[in-house]
Amino acid sequence: MELPGFVQPPQLSGERPPPAPPPAERALRQPGPLTPEGPGALGELGALLEAAGSRRLFGDVSPATLGELVASLSRFAAPPEQQQEAAELPGKDSAYEAVAERAAEVGAVLLRLLAKLEAARTEETLGDAAVVPILRRVAAPVYVFAVTHVVDGPWTSARSRSVARELLESLVQAADCGSVAEFLRGKKEDEEGRFTAVMGLLKQELTKDTWKRNPAMKHVFSWTLPHITRPWLSHYLESVLPPSLLISDDYREENKILGVRCLHHIVLNVPGADLCQFNRAHVVYHALYNHLYSREAPLIQAVLLCLLDLLPVLERAQRRQQARAPTRCDEVLQLLLTHMEAEHRLALRRLYANTLPAFVQRLGILVARHLKRLERVIVGYLEVCDGPEEEARLGILETLKCTIEHAWPRMPCRLPVLLKALLRMMWDVHTDQGPTPEPVKAALLQGATECLILLDRCSEGQVKILLEGVYSSCEESCVRDCLRKVRENT
Repeated sequence: MELPGFVQPPQLSGERPPPAPPPAERALRQPGPLTPEGPGALGELGALLEAAGSRRLFGDVSPATLGELVASLSRFAAPPEQQQEAAELPGKDSAYEAVAERAAEVGAVLLRLLAKLEAARTEETLGDAAVVPILRRVAAPVYVFAVTHVVDGPWTSARSRSVARELLESLVQAADCGSVAEFLRGKKEDEEGRFTAVMGLLKQELTKDTWKRNPAMKHVFSWTLPHITRPWLSHYLESVLPPSLLISDDYREENKILGVRCLHHIVLNVPGADLCQFNRAHVVYHALYNHLYSREAPLIQAVLLCLLDLLPVLERAQRRQQARAPTRCDEVLQLLLTHMEAEHRLALRRLYANTLPAFVQRLGILVARHLKRLERVIVGYLEVCDGPEEEARLGILETLKCTIEHAWPRMPCRLPVLLKALLRMMWDVHTDQGPTPEPVKAALLQGATECLILLDRCSEGQVKILLEGVYSSCEESCVRDCLRKVRENT
């Protein structure tokens, strides 16, 4: 490749050939794999870009050449490849520290290049006609490089992250956009942004055989995806769904959570009709459902939140086929209740109890299908204190309220069991001498009182009758006040 004219030294006839160019010039001549041929190579390259005139730089050098140069610089500062089956990334070591140093220097060079592009816009001989083709060629690799070093990873340092953030801001400004989202998706719905070009670079790094070799690419993808929202994301569904499923289907919890969050963003921002096409929604559902057998609370939480938004999409499609058939929500709730009955880990008990009301609300009257098992879970969770904040008990009280509201015709036959469990819990809370704060105790007693009032309404006053003897013999003012509220409620 010929050296662009702006770095060609003048020669007179009869002169001896000039000496070998410095490393920076060789980088411009051969923008293939860049190797550190001297401690000042990147500094020299930055100085060359700074000294070159915009007209000669962008008039004499093709966009393809500059694109290859940017790609070469990005490879030079890329994190080292990992073994495909490596259990986890090593911590900070000399190799990663060297990558961070190179990234900061490469970022400085790219900042100078973008500054030159900005200056070229104002020149009459160049303007947008010369700048836009170059920017179209270099935007995607510069973006991927910047995001690679913006995320907090072992291959970054405070300096490299700062330079990467500045580079990303300069790239968005050079593209005449107001935000990263606008840069990626375009200013209007019918305008094509740079996301297609970015995914073209990421796609080759996010295959089944390659995605673990470059640990930064999954973070670049998960950082980029949330910037593409409705209605733009549906245009790119074919390119973003496979990597999300691939990352979520890993054995490491960190990758599973990352993939599930990407899937959740897709579910929230793609129309249900597009998700159901080609059975995509069912593929996502089965990928999520399998994670419910995990024992890690952060992963279960991410999966349940995603399922709560995916289930309505699946149910709308099913409703058109079989109106009264059990739904996917029934299937998920059945598995949750099975796990809840035998669960002893406090983190998971709290998570299940806090999520359960949303599933009861989702099913509505159809929760009556699960009342037998749901009653056992409610009674079991009301009996056990789970710590000062009592998150599990508060979540189960909310579950009981939702269940009574939706399945009230089926409550009178369960009144003795539920009434006994609520009164026992109220007494335990009142006599608790542990570190539970008074506001938490008050919230528990208030929740139990509201459940008793709802039970009384759906049983046509049976609760008031059953509580007469308890109220007359109760000497504890706190519990007595709760019972009085039930008696006085009409």
